[in-house]
Amino acid sequence: QVQLVESGGGSVQAGGSLRLSCAASGYSNNAHCMAWFRQVPGKEREGVASIDSDGTTRYLDYAKGRFTISQDNAKNTLYLQMNSLQPEDTAMYYCAARLGRGGYCPTSSLFWPAMFGYWGRGTQVTVSS
Repeated sequence: QVQLVESGGGSVQAGGSLRLSCAASGYSNNAHCMAWFRQVPGKEREGVASIDSDGTTRYLDYAKGRFTISQDNAKNTLYLQMNSLQPEDTAMYYCAARLGRGGYCPTSSLFWPAMFGYWGRGTQVTVSS
């Protein structure tokens, strides 16, 4: 059974930082793409960043230069380091996994929630000015 559990969310002031974690299990024997998405009530869930099995990373434009996705294989944990946070970053952040398919993540144009089959429950990030 694939399980993803996010943690690390919270409230910070604009300009602050947070490090989100996603504890993963049940996928070690499968090639995988791991990703972070975020969603604000009333809006569609959008991609933040992804990392392939080979370590290749991709970021949405708004995240480039501020956010960093990484993975600790020994701990089976996915991370999202978020710096220079702004109020518009306020959202529920979700960890997602895509298994098989050579472990490659979708390209930017195909970075949709429907491409990922497994999800965590989410962790809330709130940024105040």
